[in-house]
This record gives sequence, C-alpha cells and structure tokens, in this order.
Amino acid sequence: MIYGWIIGGLAALDLGVKSVVEGQEDDTFPRELPSAKGFIKLHKNHNSGFPFGFMKERPELVKGIPLMVISAMAGALAAMMQDKGKTGEKLGLSLVMGGALSNLYDRVVRGYVVDYFTIEWKSLKKVVFNLGDMFVFLGSAVFVLAQAVGSLEDAGVKKKKK
Repeated sequence: MIYGWIIGGLAALDLGVKSVVEGQEDDTFPRELPSAKGFIKLHKNHNSGFPFGFMKERPELVKGIPLMVISAMAGALAAMMQDKGKTGEKLGLSLVMGGALSNLYDRVVRGYVVDYFTIEWKSLKKVVFNLGDMFVFLGSAVFVLAQAVGSLEDAGVKKKKK
C-alpha cells in the first residue's frame, strides 16, 4: 500500500510543479532559483519527444512505449508485493513509476513533457530536467543497488553453507 502512495505522491508533486511553471509567463525564464545560489536555473521547456527530442516526429510511439514500460513495471511491482522483503527493489520501482507516470501524463494530456530546471554544472547545464526525471534516475539507482546488495548477500549465504 505504501508503494502506491509513493508513486501517486511523487507524480502529484511533479505535476504540481509543472502546473506552477506552466502558469508563469514565458519571458520570466530562464532565471536562477533564489535559494540555490546559482546552482539551479529554472526554465520552461516543452519536449514533445523522448529526452533530447528523440522521436518527436513519432508521437504515438512517444506515448505508447512509456505506457508499455510502466505497465510492465506495475506488473513486476505487483508480483514483488507477494513476497516479504525486497524493500529496495520495491522502493526503486515505485520511484521510477512515480516519475514515469508524471511524464506520461504530460505526453498524453499536454502533448509534451514540461521540463523546468537545469543543474548549472559542467555539461549538465545543457540538459533541462523535471522532478519526474530525477525520480526515474534515483529509482533506477536504488533498484540496481538493491539488486547488487541482494546478489552479494546471496553469494555470502551460499559460501557459508559449504
């Protein structure tokens, strides 16, 4: 149950920020986020494709592929919910799904994803993100780390049994 709340809460948070950004005049962007001391710059960017505008000329695929991936993740999470443990994997999938659902909503309803900040550091300055993107990245890292730790624990348990 908690994982459903995480998914919904993260998607709602990102969609809320996107709504605030969309409600502001275009000519007020880009600008620095006051509390970030120049490290984060706010933007109002519309991306009708995948990252970097990839496949923007194929809107059906840009909507359909994420829908299929999110459906597969939901199935995987539902299957994992039958087992105790695997908290890291469940949390990782929930983070990914929260971010992915927010961006899928944008694609289906708006026809584009609203991206709204850059990290002003090296080549990251060139990429405009949204919180959903960050949730997908963080969730992927949590999932992979949980899998790696689980594999190491399994290897350790097997060695002790010998």
